[in-house]
Amino acid sequence: MSEVAVHAEAFSDAPPKRLFEVLTDWPRHAEWMPFTRAEGGREIGAELKAWTGVGPAGFLDTMVITDWRDGRFVAVRHTGRVVRGEAWFEVLPYGQGSRVVWAERIDLPLGVLGRAGWLVAGPVVKAFMGLGLRRLAALAAGPS
Repeated sequence: MSEVAVHAEAFSDAPPKRLFEVLTDWPRHAEWMPFTRAEGGREIGAELKAWTGVGPAGFLDTMVITDWRDGRFVAVRHTGRVVRGEAWFEVLPYGQGSRVVWAERIDLPLGVLGRAGWLVAGPVVKAFMGLGLRRLAALAAGPS
């Protein structure tokens, strides 16, 4: 397997605690991350499930929370059949608001073919991560 890394970040007028609350309210995931809905727990060892796709066309991304620092950091290990690897979100104070960073380290399947596919998929994944974080930042800054 080949490993790749991708990350995105955004800035919000919301205070870090509020942004983290919206970020980790998994059922609200669909409000900010395109084509994805999620559910799961909020502590180390809890399972998460995220469906990414349109209608029946998509995949289930299963995860386990490996680190949880309330109000600022959550890390997961992807355990699914399609996505394997690790990811984390960090929320930091930034001026009067906050900065959120999302990083993924993904194990690509299919060897050279997977690596070649990432040349196309990688920029798309990064663009959707950035779009999702900008939407999260706006959502957290809006009315509760």
